[in-house]
Amino acid sequence: MSGSNQIDPVRHFEELQKNKNKMYLEIVTPEKKILQAEISAVQLPGTDGLFQLLKDHAPIVATLKKGVVKANLKDSTQTLDNLSGDIILDTSDDKTVKIEINGGVVEMMNNNVIVLAD
Repeated sequence: MSGSNQIDPVRHFEELQKNKNKMYLEIVTPEKKILQAEISAVQLPGTDGLFQLLKDHAPIVATLKKGVVKANLKDSTQTLDNLSGDIILDTSDDKTVKIEINGGVVEMMNNNVIVLAD
């Protein structure tokens, strides 16, 4: 077996330690990736009402209804690479962005939040 296919356990552990204090959000639709960013919190329009996810939240899968995903970015939106015209910048707070969705599903595990939006 080739050594290039093996994971170096020390390097893998170092990567995990480096990223363990970070939380990431990715929002994708069938057509495109809308947002990928490091965040501190995200508010989502759940089918039973709004809810918020913070770092170290327990793993969760939930359905979403039409509404706005509100993300608090770790850094100022000035460093945000606008991947889509669907991102609405909050003029009152340069670290907050809003994305309108028509529904979908969210999964959070290990501080990675993935929104599969309609």
